[in-house]
Amino acid sequence: LGVTMASNFILEYLYTRFIVYRKSCDTIKKDYKKRSLLYIILRALVKFFYHKREVVGIENLPEEPSLIIGNHAQIHGPIATELYYPRKKQTWCIGQMMNKKEVQKYAFNDFWKNKPKWNRWFFKLISYIIPPFSESIFKSADALAVYKDARLFSTFKDTMKALQDGFDVVIFPENPKEYNEIVNDFQLHFVDVAKLYYGKYKKEISFVPMYHAARLHKIVIGKPIKYDHTLSIEEQRENVCKYLDLALQHSSD
Repeated sequence: LGVTMASNFILEYLYTRFIVYRKSCDTIKKDYKKRSLLYIILRALVKFFYHKREVVGIENLPEEPSLIIGNHAQIHGPIATELYYPRKKQTWCIGQMMNKKEVQKYAFNDFWKNKPKWNRWFFKLISYIIPPFSESIFKSADALAVYKDARLFSTFKDTMKALQDGFDVVIFPENPKEYNEIVNDFQLHFVDVAKLYYGKYKKEISFVPMYHAARLHKIVIGKPIKYDHTLSIEEQRENVCKYLDLALQHSSD
């Protein structure tokens, strides 16, 4: 019954979207990239089966585009953001997962390298199968490629362009190390985007905490903190991350 209902839902959507309303739908200027059919089908399936999220605190979002800093909550943070974030946005995503030439090596080493030897071969095989699917899905999603090598500058450049074009940019900057039982420590250098943005546009951008409460099926948006160009970048990193850590912990309460 579930398979029948899901198939009916997807087929009706595709028929309505691409046949009945193909000329009258999305006639306004498009802000988003063209979606692949695989992404459209997968998104519809996930949204059908995934528990809907209530978004709390929308009034805390500044009028201008902002950097939205969230907790990963395993896979729930990115999925809930992609489906239910209330404004147009782009989300930082590991760039290797958006390039089929790099997916296999990155996925196996980052996700499955430490699997038990007896079943590691299976995940090795999966890592060779997923690259074309991964590239199609992540390039269709509202994603910005993030790199930790020399290409990091392109990440910052694309982030500033997205902000200037009116998109919020969502970042999940947690480290593996736990800050407390609620969230993990933050990586610090995402704050540098604000410094570059001020240097180019003379605008102090806001950082907005966004807590994903997976068990409560909620997304809680907290009050923002603005970048202060009069402080050193070291002070900014410390102040912004400490504020966001505390804000996310408070949101979890």
